[in-house]
Formats: sequence, C-alpha cells, structure tokens
Amino acid sequence: MKTSTPETPNAVQFDLINEDLAGQRIDNYLRTRLKGAPKTLVYRILRKGEVRVNKGRVKPDYRLQAGDSIRIPPVRLAEPDEPVLVGQGILQALESNILYEDKALIVVNKPAGLAVHGGSGLSFGVIEAMRQLRPDCPQIELVHRLDRDTSGCLMIAKKRSMLRHLHAALRGDGVDKCYQALVRGRWPASTKRVHAPLQKNNLRSGERMVEVNVEGKESLTEFKVLRRFGELATLVEARPITGRTHQIRVHAKHAGHPIAGDPKYGDDEFSLKIRELGGKRLFLHAASLSVELPDGQQLNVRAEPGDMWERTLERLANA
Repeated sequence: MKTSTPETPNAVQFDLINEDLAGQRIDNYLRTRLKGAPKTLVYRILRKGEVRVNKGRVKPDYRLQAGDSIRIPPVRLAEPDEPVLVGQGILQALESNILYEDKALIVVNKPAGLAVHGGSGLSFGVIEAMRQLRPDCPQIELVHRLDRDTSGCLMIAKKRSMLRHLHAALRGDGVDKCYQALVRGRWPASTKRVHAPLQKNNLRSGERMVEVNVEGKESLTEFKVLRRFGELATLVEARPITGRTHQIRVHAKHAGHPIAGDPKYGDDEFSLKIRELGGKRLFLHAASLSVELPDGQQLNVRAEPGDMWERTLERLANA
C-alpha cells in the first residue's frame, strides 16, 4: 500500500509506491496527490529537486516503480482538503448515463457541454463528479478524453491496473472507437479515408487550434456514409485510426464537409441552419467502443446521442 507521514502543511511527507500505483509518471502522480496544486508548482518542485525518489532527483517523465520512496516537500495549497462540490443535477445525470461498470472500470455516456475535467476556468468536469459519486475509489482516473462539446462513450478507470491496461490498448490498436457526425453537404461515398498530418498551434489568446500541415503528426480517419439529407447534410460514421487532438473535426473540414455546430472548424452558415432546426450543439458523438478487458472478455458499449440529436435529424429529414 501507499504509506505517508501525517499530512501537515509544514511537514515533509514520504510516500511508498505499491504495485497498483507503479507505471505512472511522477508529474501525474504529484498532480493527483497534491489536490489543487497548479501544474507550475508541480514542475517547479521537480525542477528544483525538492521532490526526491529514492533520495535522488528525477525528471517529470520518470515512471514510478513499486517500492519507490517519494519525498514530497511542504507545499501551501488553498484549502487542500476542500472537495469540489458538483451539483446534484449533474451527478444524477452522470449516474443515469453509466453504460457499464465493474470493480475496475466505468464507461459513461458523457453529455455534450460537460468537460472531462476542471481547469481553464472550469471548477469541475466528469472526473471530479465521478470522484464525488464514487468516494470509495481513490484511484479513479480518466482513461482518455473527449472534447467538451463532444458527447458519448468515455472510459474511467477505478484502478491503476485497469488504467495501465487500457493505456496500452490505446497505444496499439486494442480499442475500436466509432463516432457519428453530421457534416455539411453531400459526403461522397468514394471518400472513405482522410489521411492528412495534423499540427497543434496555440494562439495568443491561449486557444488551441489544429491544422493540416505537412510537418504535423501522421493522422488517419476512416469515414462511411450513414444517411443523406439531400444536398444539405450527411450523417457519417468516423473511425479515428490515430488519436490526435480534434482529429475528426479537422479531417472533416479538410475533406470540405465541416461538422455542424463546430465553433472552431465549422461553417457558421451551415451551423445556423442546423441550429434553426433545434440542433444547438456540436454534432459529434462517440457512439460506440470495443475493447478487450484484462480477463480476455470483449467489452462492447454503445451510447445513444440523445433527444436533441434525434429530433434535429428528424426535422432535417422533413425539411
């Protein structure tokens, strides 16, 4: 088990890492361990050598091993034991949106508009809410992310062993994720793959944008037409073979068919037409995922996109 000295603001603490905590980076461990600590503080105490592992300095990307002894310096945090209180409405919505749960894993149908975690002006997200819903699971962590405005299947590990297993699956081809998107115009049936490198750019405002750039990382998305709405729109299935930030959204735009309701990469005129039909959201939904669990069982989960999505498509079909 992890052990530590009593937590007082002015005392050095020592943690002993067990098998279940091994494998994660020291910076990520400290961010979880020091609730409320900003990233800058975590990296500063690592850089200055105030954090020691087995009495030695380590870099932020050092991966913890079972038996490691971590020295954590005294840090002053604002109300470190004050939990983020998430409203009952959101807690109830997430509880009712749980698609699968066992002793090590939760898959939830994340609502559009809810961030996966707090930060950047947000006091909470899905992970803070899940910690409040499952207080008996101290190791609960996000397995992967979804954009704030994207809905659908989101995996949350309740144990470090499951987190390591799923991260390994995500790095390979062990997780099959399928999305649905409503895009502008008539997507040609012949466009089955968009293979275009993507590069992140941070604007002066701090906003992150992604663009197709020959110097970017290799990125591949497979597309299939699901339903046509004349010349106005097409419902497509999208399978991201690689997992880049905003990949489906940027690849759809690159193909000439931006996603409805996308404030970053969309077409304002098209999005307004969909909004007038009641579609007041980003029309990108993580519809299903399939992954092999550690015991060899194949988990297949499907998430419905919700009433607004369905009503909008019905009105679009009758327009």
